[in-house]
Amino acid sequence: MTKIAIVEDDQAISQMYRFKFEAEGYDVETAENGKLGLKLAEKMKPNIILLDIMMPEMTGDEMLKLMRQTSWGKNIKVIVLTNTGEQELPAGLKDLGVSATILKANMTPRQVAELVKQQLSA
Repeated sequence: MTKIAIVEDDQAISQMYRFKFEAEGYDVETAENGKLGLKLAEKMKPNIILLDIMMPEMTGDEMLKLMRQTSWGKNIKVIVLTNTGEQELPAGLKDLGVSATILKANMTPRQVAELVKQQLSA
């Protein structure tokens, strides 16, 4: 079964995506900050991670940097979920192997699910 990790501090958004992906048959787990997200990713070894950038305790880009330094996390596909514009994203984010960046306000869960399917088959 394809595994998706959602690392997002906004519980409403996290649950919305969780329900959407579970309804489509994915195994989904969530974490509400980068520190917990890193532990989740190591335990779960997901096929893809939906990763928010602005979170408490550890930001998404900090989590991604640490994950990319591990043998288990260097090749996991990552889609960044954000409400900040492309120019406000942390420098070097693209160098960390981000597959795509989604502006949360501009995409429906169905559109996000389609993008995930595309990334998983790429």
